[in-house]
Amino acid sequence: MSHRPSSGLAAVSTALLAMSRHLEVRDVLKTIVASARELLDAEYAALGVPDDHGGFAQFVVDGVSDEQWRAIGPLPRQHGILASMLHKAEPERLADVRQDPRFEGWPDAHPEMSDFLGLPVRDGDEILGALFLANKRCPRPGGGCGFTEEDEELLGILAQHAAIALTNARLYERSRELTIAEERSRLAHELHDAVSQKLFSLRLTAQAAAALVDRDPARAKGELQQVAALAAEAADELRAAVVELRPAALDEDGLVHTLRTQIQVLDRAHTARVVFDSQGVRALPAAQEEAVLRVAQEALHNALRHADARLVTVSLSRAGHGARLAVADDGKGFDPGTVRSAGRHLGLVSMRDRASAVGGRLTVTSAPGEGTTIEMEVPGG
Repeated sequence: MSHRPSSGLAAVSTALLAMSRHLEVRDVLKTIVASARELLDAEYAALGVPDDHGGFAQFVVDGVSDEQWRAIGPLPRQHGILASMLHKAEPERLADVRQDPRFEGWPDAHPEMSDFLGLPVRDGDEILGALFLANKRCPRPGGGCGFTEEDEELLGILAQHAAIALTNARLYERSRELTIAEERSRLAHELHDAVSQKLFSLRLTAQAAAALVDRDPARAKGELQQVAALAAEAADELRAAVVELRPAALDEDGLVHTLRTQIQVLDRAHTARVVFDSQGVRALPAAQEEAVLRVAQEALHNALRHADARLVTVSLSRAGHGARLAVADDGKGFDPGTVRSAGRHLGLVSMRDRASAVGGRLTVTSAPGEGTTIEMEVPGG
């Protein structure tokens, strides 16, 4: 990146075009932050999106590595000057944020920041988020630097267009959710009509066979053969419905993005922290991607509902031509042998079946008090 301020119509145009290319909210947030940092030549940039409790539902940063961010840890629910900007629709331009009375310090791993520029991203009276920049990179001979009034005006233009891009992305996601809901409703009606008819015929035929067993075994045998045929047809109907219920996001966004999005939702919805990491994963055959997603969902459900975990980590990495999924939690753990003998599988049988069906393998490592790790490896196409 250049260490000179990016100015002029060309730089502004580049930033605005970059924001308009994306439809997913997370992608739009990341693009806004990167564009603001590039445009104003700042060392750090961030964008916080409010939740309903005075804190941040999402917080996207640029200029801080993933390793640094993990070391910093989660943001407090109320975070000094940053959170205060979610309640007041005014820009903040400070020569040294550390001198502001609202400054509450930061974790040891947090980078040092001084000059600060913050601006709300608004849609009418609604504050969609707050955009922050720190450490403008324009060293002067006498030392010191800072954001200017011109920077504030430029960031204001960017924030206005960011509000449009973010609103459009939210509308797109809402539209897609409604489309998925409508499709699932349609499938539910079809499933009810087709399978319920098969099951009704199956029940009547089984009753007829039972009545004929003693007085006409030959006819009873024929009825039982019909039972088997009807059961096979019902199974086919169910399989067809399951295929149609493949998550739409997988087809549109791929496995990594779909998994990341779902984990972000779980992280916000549960008290446990849920984190995701992905490294060099290639696209997999559709059946394998769905199997990996379903196993991840089942493992996450177990960790969040049954394990009393404080931290759940999900990693997806490349393994030869395929991929390796690992879901680990620091919960109470269990004895896999005891669970099997007690008839409580915690979805383990289903997960193993899914892995086996796509040529993969699943391993479970757990012990009481030592958490649980579920790993799945698929060979790829």
